[in-house]
Amino acid sequence: MIRKFSGDTLLVATHNSGKLEEIKNLLEPYGVKVVGGAEMDLPEPEETETTFAGNARIKAHAAAKATGLPALSDDSGIEIDALDGAPGVYTADWAETETGRDFVMAMTKARDALEARNAPYPRTARFCCTLVLAWPDGHDEVFPGEMLGQVVWPMRGDQGHGYDPIFQPDGYDITFGEMDRWEKNRISHRADAFRKFVTACFD
Repeated sequence: MIRKFSGDTLLVATHNSGKLEEIKNLLEPYGVKVVGGAEMDLPEPEETETTFAGNARIKAHAAAKATGLPALSDDSGIEIDALDGAPGVYTADWAETETGRDFVMAMTKARDALEARNAPYPRTARFCCTLVLAWPDGHDEVFPGEMLGQVVWPMRGDQGHGYDPIFQPDGYDITFGEMDRWEKNRISHRADAFRKFVTACFD
């Protein structure tokens, strides 16, 4: 039996203001106050698991335990089939440099790896997002979402973030990087996971 959310405040275990805004908008109809990890001064725990669910669990449980509030966390990334699912949970790590994250470098790394394997077209991939809602008593609920598509080259578009300019979702002839932000938010892997989360815990 899935546990419903009850209470008036939900902590979102993220320091990403864009992600926080997206979740606030989604939960507005439910009258829930949404607070972020940054305003609660929460440290970001080390993500040591090898799955999206595992890393989302680490963040959600750490936040719930630290604050006594139910906490929502997500972990997301891109899995490229011809690279055996890489970069996967290491999606952000591929972009790490000494001066911050460089996603052009990360996308180029993905392209070079595909070329090195002489990967056939279409180069199928999926964006994955796993949401975890954790309570202070240790209970949690897990909601996976995905968006299927393919990796394309060259990079196209300056919307979105991360690997969006090389990901073309199924049913579209444009990349996430070329897509209107609201359209992307409607169809994305995160939207898929959120629909499941809201249906299960709020509706």
